[in-house]
Amino acid sequence: MSRRVIIMGAAGRDFHVFNCCYRDKPEFDVVAFTATQIPHIEDRRYPATLAGALYPDGIPIYPEEALDELMMGNDIDQVIFAYSDVNLDYIDKRRKKVEAHGAPFFLFDVDASMLPSTKPVIAITAVRTGCGKSQVSRRITDILRELGKKAVVIRHPMPYGDLARQGVQRFAQHGDLEQHNCTIEEREEYEPHIDNGAIVYAGIDYAAILVEAEKEADVIVWDGGNNDTPFYKPDLWITVADPHRAGHELEYFPGTVNFERADIILISKIGYADEANIKVIEANARKLNPEATVLRRKSPLHVPDPDAITDKRVLVIEDGPTTTHGGMAFGAGVLAAMENHAGELVDPRPWAVGEIAATFGEYPDIGDLLPAMGYGDKQIRDLEATVNAVDCDLVLVATPIDLTRLIDIEKPHMRIGYSLPAEDGALTAAVKRVVS
Repeated sequence: MSRRVIIMGAAGRDFHVFNCCYRDKPEFDVVAFTATQIPHIEDRRYPATLAGALYPDGIPIYPEEALDELMMGNDIDQVIFAYSDVNLDYIDKRRKKVEAHGAPFFLFDVDASMLPSTKPVIAITAVRTGCGKSQVSRRITDILRELGKKAVVIRHPMPYGDLARQGVQRFAQHGDLEQHNCTIEEREEYEPHIDNGAIVYAGIDYAAILVEAEKEADVIVWDGGNNDTPFYKPDLWITVADPHRAGHELEYFPGTVNFERADIILISKIGYADEANIKVIEANARKLNPEATVLRRKSPLHVPDPDAITDKRVLVIEDGPTTTHGGMAFGAGVLAAMENHAGELVDPRPWAVGEIAATFGEYPDIGDLLPAMGYGDKQIRDLEATVNAVDCDLVLVATPIDLTRLIDIEKPHMRIGYSLPAEDGALTAAVKRVVS
């Protein structure tokens, strides 16, 4: 008899766990995926072309709210929790719900879902979403280029569209983003790498993705999303910690795993953080991962025209996932506004429309900023309408992409961002040890 399984996910890690641990294994019968965190990802099917011969009709995807109903009606033998950036209390509530139905509850198997590569792998992960991981990934690709190595970036999955067409995706130029109909969230991760001269792979089938990436790479750079663990077994594991959320390295899954296993723990944004918070992270590193090298990095802001911010009524647009399920009440845009003496941070809520208004309802603790939500065309259009309706003097765009490629901003606007400058040679030395 096959063991009947439900995999709880958010359209990414859950599919990878299925592919690594359950696909083509008749001893298991995956009855369903559940989905949360991301709008419009439920009520679909994991297609037969990806699910394998044992699932000729694919596998249904239900909203996580349907978990009780699924447990009662399908004689479930086990439930696997397979998504990221969640605190331990959140997981414990779901464990209790599953166990109340008499089934065991397991976290995904970290090691079984890390595939080996024939090329060196450098993994960049984080304690939480929004820690500054992407700037570290770009710095690593710069170092590899300086060493004469071709890096290919493989990015954590964001398959929010037609799953059957998203098995293996390759991005080398801006036109590829259009071809694959990328959301704002996808563009925020892929576009900066493309602008930095790197090829990016993503999708759903990470074994097939690796085969293609290895054909053109000297080194694989794993750019992990949220605070997920690497999909490939790393030769160098870097974890980024955020001093604005000190202590989260002990409280969030699987960020704790990244923190405990990293070769390097990089504390970002220290130029805008309290020394006491930095020391909390360093103390936790000594307790949980005493062998790790701990680095401090300033992550300076890029502000093209500081004087244009002074005394202005400013609307700040920040990275969406960081300020929603990432729980950050501010980012680079808010810091730039405060540092350059903006007259006011304008709260966009009175002007929010459609799915943007719904986002504020779902995440009431978002600060006086506008999250750059764009998981579909309707949400992007609602974002555009909200931005243009807000009564302000200046819009600070602190997403990693040129948002004007997707929306028309009818007000004066300025792009803000972080960078990770070269500093003290510690990262270069670590990379050299892996690739030499």
